[in-house]
Amino acid sequence: MRRDFRFEPLVSSPDARHMRTGVIYTPHGIIRTPAFIPVATAASVKALTVDMMHDIGTQAILANAYHLYLQPGPVLIEKAGGLGKFMNWSGPTFTDSGGFQILSLGSGFKKVISLVSEEATVAIKSTRHAFVDNDGVNFKSHRDGSLHRFTPEISMNIQHKLGADICFSFDELTSLADSYQYQEEALERTHRWAIRSVDEFRKLQSENPDRPYQALFGVLQGANYENLRRQTARFLNTLDFDGFGIGGALEKSTMSEIISWCSDELPANKPRHLLGISEPNDIFTAIEQGIDTFDCVSPTRVARNGAAYTLTGRFNIKSAKYFEDFSPLDPECSCYTCQNYTRAYINHLFKAKEILASILVSYHNEYFILKLVEDIRKSIEQGSFNELRDSWLKRYYA
Repeated sequence: MRRDFRFEPLVSSPDARHMRTGVIYTPHGIIRTPAFIPVATAASVKALTVDMMHDIGTQAILANAYHLYLQPGPVLIEKAGGLGKFMNWSGPTFTDSGGFQILSLGSGFKKVISLVSEEATVAIKSTRHAFVDNDGVNFKSHRDGSLHRFTPEISMNIQHKLGADICFSFDELTSLADSYQYQEEALERTHRWAIRSVDEFRKLQSENPDRPYQALFGVLQGANYENLRRQTARFLNTLDFDGFGIGGALEKSTMSEIISWCSDELPANKPRHLLGISEPNDIFTAIEQGIDTFDCVSPTRVARNGAAYTLTGRFNIKSAKYFEDFSPLDPECSCYTCQNYTRAYINHLFKAKEILASILVSYHNEYFILKLVEDIRKSIEQGSFNELRDSWLKRYYA
């Protein structure tokens, strides 16, 4: 089995396991790191075409295996030639495992997933749509209520058919509201599932040697607990993974420490992906502690509600005070939206319930985050990361 995948660290801090730049080589192209990976949940970045994503400098996209399993199904996507060909995306692709839905449809169903443990709550079992046992998870479809089962083997088969360049092992995502005892139990389960994920994924690859190589990343859980985070990093490093995803419940206030614990234990020559962040201060923190890639749905999600990023902070364009504002969303932004449309016009589009409103703000927000990460990458290369971080965040959160 030819492993057409590798990570090459380029510029790094004294400890190469922490802040660095690098290149991830995949069968469908390279990813210069650190990199933000926009989310194409159902093989589409909401409100944006792939041409738009190329225009704003997107290097790779991440799709949701659970959602694609439900619609249109992995068999159809495999027949189309894989995720990239199906959605007309020529660059690298990621797929998650379905592990996030264990939380979003389970203990976190219809709950705001808080980043503060004191505010975190869990859904009562009778209302949940995901039910965990030691072998796997039963899901109740959010589409039609039909029942479906995911195990590590099923998740690996789905992702193998989807054909993404980077896939993730099946894991149990917990909540901050879960007890320490349950975090331990879930982590042990995730470790067993990791072994099964590797075994099944490598078996599928050996049975299909002519297909492009798919990398498999192990997922680190363990919530806010240092012993659990270090334990899982050491354990997963003993398995045949090409890289690692850092996920799970973590408090915003301790994010830096949690990522640092993981980076301390993980090898320098394998990439690390952080699942689900896009707030600028979190981006700086994650990259400083050794994250190479990360994803989040937030730029397009908040855009559909009228929220736009600017260098002086986030604001809601639907506010009445922008009715006669003929300046761009961000006067210092060079994206297509800001060069061609005014706040007054976009304010009007939202009031008129025009689809174009979501398109224009989504385009700008994705560009904004991609440009920020590109600037961070350059600052690491130039040795000016601290200066950029301090000045940028001071202005954004002023």
